[in-house]
Amino acid sequence: MAYKFEVYKDKAGEFRFRFKASNGEIMFGSEGYAQKASALSAIDSIKKHAPAADIDDQIK
Repeated sequence: MAYKFEVYKDKAGEFRFRFKASNGEIMFGSEGYAQKASALSAIDSIKKHAPAADIDDQIK
């Protein structure tokens, strides 16, 4: 199993996604979106911008 984004509808009827590791563990989840297209757009944005994301270590 590879890393993957999983899109689903929550109990409130909002679209959400979660990112799963290759072992099936959920690494993070999204906020709720009214439209599925918005959730998919957020996934595309993460895929596009994450390699350049900085790490903000606030524990010093």
